[in-house]
Amino acid sequence: MLLDVTLKITPALSADAQGNEKIARVGHLGTHFDVMDKEFPLEYTQRPGIVFDVRGCGEEILPEHVDLDRVEAGSFVAFCSGYIERVPYGSRAYFSGHPQLSPALIDRLLEKRVAMIGVDFAGLRRGAEHTPTDQRCADSGVFVIENLCGLAPAIGLKGCRFNTYPMNWSGLSGLPCRVVVQA
Repeated sequence: MLLDVTLKITPALSADAQGNEKIARVGHLGTHFDVMDKEFPLEYTQRPGIVFDVRGCGEEILPEHVDLDRVEAGSFVAFCSGYIERVPYGSRAYFSGHPQLSPALIDRLLEKRVAMIGVDFAGLRRGAEHTPTDQRCADSGVFVIENLCGLAPAIGLKGCRFNTYPMNWSGLSGLPCRVVVQA
């Protein structure tokens, strides 16, 4: 099974996003990863991974909401909150009211030495915490992928692989990418 979990961008979605979020331009539009000041390693294009079901966990996703014993070093860890299916991408509410991974959960993922963290919302943290959190992850060799969609069919699948292909652009803090889960 191949599952494309990349948000399909239309002209209307692009206009809404750019009207409600100043950074939603070329590098940060739709499904993208926050590269910060790092170079995306080609070996990260194919990673073993897992999708956690965090629907119903509320605004703050905590370590106890997921089975961290299932997380392996070098993996792609994705969180399915269902937010992108409930709140229209590009709307003001989408960018300002999304769930967040708790600082403790982010710490645990960094300790586990994951390669990538993916979410179906606009960022690991909101507001002033967004960019420093992304930078901290990048400084630890972990890339954050935002605005994934359609993750539910991959929840809990064993042996799935995440294939992530970023644009080969330079000098941007974000790179659009396509993400396909293979199970």
